[in-house]
Amino acid sequence: MNRMSFLFGGLVALCVALGGALTGSRIGFCAEQASLAPPKHGKVYVVAHRGAHVGIPENTLAAYRKAIELGADFVEIDLRVTKDRQLVSIHDSEIGGYVSTGRTGKVADLTLAELKQLDIGSRVGGQWKDERIPTFEEILQLCKGKIGIYLHLKDAPVELAVERVKQSGMAHQILWYADAARLEQIKSLCPDCIIAPDPGAEENLPRLLERFHPPVVAAVWRHFSERFAQTCHQAGAVVIVDEWGKSVWPKAVQWGADGIQTDSPAELIEYLEAQHR
Repeated sequence: MNRMSFLFGGLVALCVALGGALTGSRIGFCAEQASLAPPKHGKVYVVAHRGAHVGIPENTLAAYRKAIELGADFVEIDLRVTKDRQLVSIHDSEIGGYVSTGRTGKVADLTLAELKQLDIGSRVGGQWKDERIPTFEEILQLCKGKIGIYLHLKDAPVELAVERVKQSGMAHQILWYADAARLEQIKSLCPDCIIAPDPGAEENLPRLLERFHPPVVAAVWRHFSERFAQTCHQAGAVVIVDEWGKSVWPKAVQWGADGIQTDSPAELIEYLEAQHR
């Protein structure tokens, strides 16, 4: 198997150091935690927000393929459910912003067949006119063994999403981002699934670490700090930061971010690789 096939190495029976002298990473995982392969570009994981969508329709298979081509570590997807209980990736609850025909409506009020009729690519460029809202199954099939998935559970039933992940055999390739109540449900239904809780303000972090003992912690830039990272690392957790602009990359890396979620994955990869030349 190639290195990407081990993006997530499964559960480990004892503490597995990702760092130390071998990989240069700062973190190790302990018993019953999932181990991540080292980042592909230096010491920081690259998370392609809504796929690599510069000049490509976001949240589409084309954007996810581009992220794979670039060598990102994860694609971020937004998961919603249709009227006929099919899981699809689309950020907004309304379809109006994705089509150029004036069609409106809520994702939850439309069937998968109705959604698949929508051209969501032409608004970006005529070459994307055949792009459609992808199903979760299509994304899983595309990403398996190639790239990890950072799953933002927007408006989708937990039990249905977990069922699809289990069927795909990809529990160790997916990070789950959701509210605390649904993360508890995910842990109950799928102990192997990897949750990535977001504490919000730094003052909430100790309580979150005690509650979930997560292998991964999500953070937004306005709440992130060097102390935030240190607290997570001491608890054996990796920190993935949702950045608010390329200008924060140097400080994020300096403060100890282990991953950065960005709309500019190609530029982030170039930046990270330049640090190690």
